[in-house]
Amino acid sequence: MPAPDPFAPFLEPLERLALPYCITGSVAASVYGEPRLTADIDVVLLLRLQDIPALRSAFSDADYYVPPEQTMQAAVARSARGMFNLIHHKSQFKADIYIATGDPLHAWALEHRRRIDLAGSGAWIAPPEYVILRKLEFLREGGSDKHIRDIRFILAATPVDRAFIEQEVSRLGVQAQWRSAGGNEL
Repeated sequence: MPAPDPFAPFLEPLERLALPYCITGSVAASVYGEPRLTADIDVVLLLRLQDIPALRSAFSDADYYVPPEQTMQAAVARSARGMFNLIHHKSQFKADIYIATGDPLHAWALEHRRRIDLAGSGAWIAPPEYVILRKLEFLREGGSDKHIRDIRFILAATPVDRAFIEQEVSRLGVQAQWRSAGGNEL
């Protein structure tokens, strides 16, 4: 019997909701670079206040930890860095949901997302350039060397728009992290 897909409890409801989303973080880095284990999935989601009831309905309290509606409203209302978590009770897997409001890089990722086959079903994934740029930001904020490793593997395995990355590296102020990841060497 094949092992169940740990991300299906999150991706199936998101697909049914039909709200714009894309997978990022370590899952996306594994698709574009070197596979590695992770206990969560990071998702950028275009969620508006009026979408919250539908999202809460898609992720039932019986099967998921879903934050209170006020928490979700506060995340959506933030001008930047709005996020919340969902936890699937049975598997204990977690989804970090990053709200795509007010962040031009989130908007770019949703506009350029790619459709992939993930464990036998379709899913939307962020472009590799977005994954690299976010990992550079996490590295700047004190993230671990796993971000450098992920970036190096993505650059070695996946064609990327280097001009776009260089432009955004400058805009985001992550030039030192880009150099430490070897981005300017390739």
